[in-house]
Amino acid sequence: MKRAFLVAAREFMENIRTKGFWIGIMMLPLMLVMIATVPLLVEGTREAKRFTVIDRSGWLLPRVMNEVSTNAARFEYVDPASIDPGDLNALVSAGDLFAYFIIGPDPVKSSDGSRYVSNNLTDRDLVTWLGGLVNQEVRRERLRQENLDVAIAEWLSEPITFVGVQISKEGTEEQVRTKDVVRQWTPVVFVYLLWISILINTQMLLTNTIEEKSNKLIEVLLSSISPIALMAGKIMGIAGTGLAVIGAWALMAFGFFVVLPGLLDISLPFDVSSVISDPWFLTSFLVYFILGYLLYAALLVGLGSICNNLKEAQNLMLPIQLVQMIPIFVMIPIGKDPGGTLAQVLSYVPPLTPFVMMNRAAAPPTTMEYVTTTILLLVSIAAALWFAAKIFRIGILLTGKPPGLMEVLRWLRAPVSNNV
Repeated sequence: MKRAFLVAAREFMENIRTKGFWIGIMMLPLMLVMIATVPLLVEGTREAKRFTVIDRSGWLLPRVMNEVSTNAARFEYVDPASIDPGDLNALVSAGDLFAYFIIGPDPVKSSDGSRYVSNNLTDRDLVTWLGGLVNQEVRRERLRQENLDVAIAEWLSEPITFVGVQISKEGTEEQVRTKDVVRQWTPVVFVYLLWISILINTQMLLTNTIEEKSNKLIEVLLSSISPIALMAGKIMGIAGTGLAVIGAWALMAFGFFVVLPGLLDISLPFDVSSVISDPWFLTSFLVYFILGYLLYAALLVGLGSICNNLKEAQNLMLPIQLVQMIPIFVMIPIGKDPGGTLAQVLSYVPPLTPFVMMNRAAAPPTTMEYVTTTILLLVSIAAALWFAAKIFRIGILLTGKPPGLMEVLRWLRAPVSNNV
């Protein structure tokens, strides 16, 4: 083990000197800054949508013109008197007009004759905004014609609001607060970060193994260390690199969401400090990162030992990549129903256990589920490392055409020795 730790230290020092390591550390703050600034920058570069309205009712458009003029930054109203009605479609096709509206002759009676013409079918901001203003005025006119009091009509149409209440562990009712909703969806963020962390670090391990094998450095290392110790050292070294990146992410997130708002006296829409500093989430994330990394590291280090280059590895990695994508596909459904059948079943699938159990952390599974899934995951890790050791000790020195499945199965029957 002493030599394995020396290899781990070497791997760690080599990795922290690479650009990829520092890019990985800066990825989270860069994402946070982009999430905060890019929407504002994009919104600031958008031009006001030019539109016009043909009002065949004769009374409705003047009533909403005051609101139209107050949104000049988003929408630019063009006087229809300056446009030939026959040119409207051509202007929309050419992009000179984003859209035009036609208000029917009697909007109080029905929507007959009312149209919205635009070639943009995805951006509904304009039609939603102006449609809301028009509907509001039409509703008021209908109330006036029927001699109904506006306040009474608003009371009649006022919806019932259900106050969210949850049952605490003590069995008492507690009103749902914003931070409770944030906490419910926090595991989804942690799952995504967990997925990225494991994916990046296992890919780093695979790439590192193949590169050292292709440039014959492995042969030099094996002259003074056994294959099993070398494999263990590489896995531990990359794990240390991953933990360093995660630690840096945690400090940066704490500074971004807790320290910086306090220094700038900024009030965030919701309190994330309690979530970031929650030992339950942080401990779960750390434990499942280590367990998930060990499982996938065993699979990929064995795979990397039988490949001579990355192209060969990519062809063999497809099944593993498909499994790795499943947590992303089920992340939202499990977040909505963390105690559902789908979440419970996938919790017992070892390659998915770290992600699914992390996803269920806001509505914690039972102690029995934690114990059972963890034992099953540990057994799977031990089996994966055992199989990886058998493949690694032979495949790491193999050159030429990659072995077939039957040949790899024969390797699994060979005894593992720390001296070979």
